[in-house]
Amino acid sequence: MTIEETREGGRLRLKITGRLDSMTSRELEATLRSGVEGITQLEFEMRETEYVSSAGLRVILAAQKVMNRQGSLTILNPNRAVTEVFEITGFSEILTILEDTP
Repeated sequence: MTIEETREGGRLRLKITGRLDSMTSRELEATLRSGVEGITQLEFEMRETEYVSSAGLRVILAAQKVMNRQGSLTILNPNRAVTEVFEITGFSEILTILEDTP
């Protein structure tokens, strides 16, 4: 997995490429722990995310809880496999998910 960060004012976009699973979720967790202070808009660009495991979902949920206190979290462009995981787990009901965004 690779994470590409783009910062613009209070907005942080993290482009996640590859698998977000038990082996890689710690990297995302560390990125978030050190990078969300002062952020009011957190975006996960997931067009190239191949898979999300329960460990990845846990990190996303933790990020959602933090952002509920200081701003918003948006999932951008999840592919069909990732969308299915969000739907099956009920995450699609608690996350803001936008498709076909630049």
